[in-house]
Amino acid sequence: MSDTTLILLGAGNSTRFKCNVKKQWLYTKDTPLWLHVAEHFEKVADFGQIIIVSSAEDITLMEQYADYLYVEGGDSRQASLHNALAHVTSEYVLVSDIARCCVPHDMIERILAAKSKGSCIVPALPVSDTLYLGDSPVDREQAKIIQTPQLSVTKTLRKALQTEHLFTDDSSAVAFMGEKVHFVEGSTEAHKLTTIADLRKLSCIQEPSARTLTGFGLDIHPFEKDKEMFLCGVKIDVEYGFKAHSDGDVAIHALIDALLGASGMGDIGEFYPDTDESYKGMNSKKLLTDTVNRLKTHGYEIGNIDLTILAQAPKILPYKKEMRKTIASLLGIKNHFVNIKATTAEKLGFVGRKEGVTVHAVANLTYFNWKHI
Repeated sequence: MSDTTLILLGAGNSTRFKCNVKKQWLYTKDTPLWLHVAEHFEKVADFGQIIIVSSAEDITLMEQYADYLYVEGGDSRQASLHNALAHVTSEYVLVSDIARCCVPHDMIERILAAKSKGSCIVPALPVSDTLYLGDSPVDREQAKIIQTPQLSVTKTLRKALQTEHLFTDDSSAVAFMGEKVHFVEGSTEAHKLTTIADLRKLSCIQEPSARTLTGFGLDIHPFEKDKEMFLCGVKIDVEYGFKAHSDGDVAIHALIDALLGASGMGDIGEFYPDTDESYKGMNSKKLLTDTVNRLKTHGYEIGNIDLTILAQAPKILPYKKEMRKTIASLLGIKNHFVNIKATTAEKLGFVGRKEGVTVHAVANLTYFNWKHI
């Protein structure tokens, strides 16, 4: 269907969802919700192009999952759609919300089959309850519940959105221009995920996989005189520290890499580059906290971590208990899920000559199980 582009909108910040995880990053088996929705639509039609609209941060990760066109959203649904339409060259455009994740195949087919019947093809449901507008009753026979996806003539929709007036959907903008809106039968299965309670109404998404995701991290830093030393967020009582752009906490840096590796998000240098002056001298605990928050909002939970510190100096044993407690607190897990080991290099090499420290880290993640909410 080369004459139709699919646009999936998912740039919102899920404020009404009231959960640490963005709803587009809830997992169904091993698939994030946004990708599940895209693949669901692909099973119905061979779209000429598929555009995913999201935040810049999410796009960086989404690009590792599938080869779609990703467009950064705006500060409203309308602005996000406007950004996506700039990349559309097809005659028609089918627009849906990632949050409407269980649209039946036959409903999508009805919409596509009716493309010649109006400037905007809209699925709708009848109203079964009594309606009031303010203090006055409304004839419910004249009212409709409007759903997505909605199919529009691209040039018409693009023109309709060239206004400061804000619309809540495509059909409102097209109708405001005086263009014809054609209605097809919607579906009660096409429920929109807005609040946590909506999860119980979505039969098409399944419990996340119990898969364990493992990542490995490694970092090395040389010593530097007249600096404070921090390891695992704990101040070490020596007269030298680490040569680094931030505070040089080599253990936390290795741990961040392990966490990012397990999630497939990349590495520490991509998020906290040493060319960025804002990170100069920064407490690495702040970097770890930011990483943990990123993992949680993208659907991951931390299982356990294991750190191995290779150091001829300083002595690690006196600080291990505090290190373990500090790391566990930063990760939001219990102490016994954090293990810290220390060994010397038997006086061999860079570490053995007491020139610096190397840390190896292993981290295990699981998917956030929304079934337990």
